[in-house]
Amino acid sequence: MTTALTDLDILRELEPVAERHLDEHLRKAKAWHPHDYVPWDDGRNFAAMGGIDWDPEQSRLSQVARTAMVTNLLTEDNLPSYHREISESFSLDGVWGTWVGRWTAEENRHAIVMRDYLVVTRAVDPVALEQARMAHMTTGVAKPEKGAQFLRSVAYVTLQELATRISHRNTGAACNEPIAERMLQRIAADENLHMIFYRNLSAAALDLAPDEAMRAVTDIVTRFQMPGLTQPNFRRNAVVLAKNGIYDLRQHLDVVLRPVLRAWNVFERTDLSDDGERARDELGAYLDELAVKATRFEEQRDRAAARQAERAAVVP
Repeated sequence: MTTALTDLDILRELEPVAERHLDEHLRKAKAWHPHDYVPWDDGRNFAAMGGIDWDPEQSRLSQVARTAMVTNLLTEDNLPSYHREISESFSLDGVWGTWVGRWTAEENRHAIVMRDYLVVTRAVDPVALEQARMAHMTTGVAKPEKGAQFLRSVAYVTLQELATRISHRNTGAACNEPIAERMLQRIAADENLHMIFYRNLSAAALDLAPDEAMRAVTDIVTRFQMPGLTQPNFRRNAVVLAKNGIYDLRQHLDVVLRPVLRAWNVFERTDLSDDGERARDELGAYLDELAVKATRFEEQRDRAAARQAERAAVVP
């Protein structure tokens, strides 16, 4: 019987992998500056500075686009919580600390540029946005389980970064505004590079400790929730985004889960013991259930859209 690797063992074994992929990330990452993505000429004072306060008619974005932008921004705002959690899982020693610092710095740009854009263009109510930020960051976010966490953390952030990338890109399209779309495409490019780093680490972890890593992947996939879960009105807003194609179950399954699991060769692996096989079987069953739920949701969404179109057709 082999002794399970501790988090410290795994961090030591994977340090050369992390160093190699950090170097690759730094070669691929492109420097960009938030101020270059904000139409500053649109800015004007609010009432406290002798101007006028926000009014919904000032926004050029649809209600769906505003909801998506606020949801994405509040998610980015919670970076201090994410930094704390990932530093606890990865440590701040050596290359791990270098990565955590670099990742945090890159992620911080996202909230900066999104808030500047929304406030300058008066796309959303700045008072309500600040109130929601205060509430969300006060609540924060924390891992549901303590103890050994590296394998679960690296699996989670792989999926979360890809999900966030999809949400940002779809939000940009929903804005129907070229500056917002360009900005969110730039953010999505960052998220994609972060995902690749974490996906490569997870692949190495699966090779190092296949049974433990498979259990971690299964636990994360079957319990996955977006990091913005604790923000005000998140569940209600998530339904709005799903109904309008910003991020829904089908995208989660077909654009996030399945491609990542294929990259990890999850269902082709031959290095699992009985424990790993059981975890993989659980994962496969869950994906089948999720596919059924995704189809059901799509059918309900299509029926609702058809009913709405019929009602619109009879209105004089």
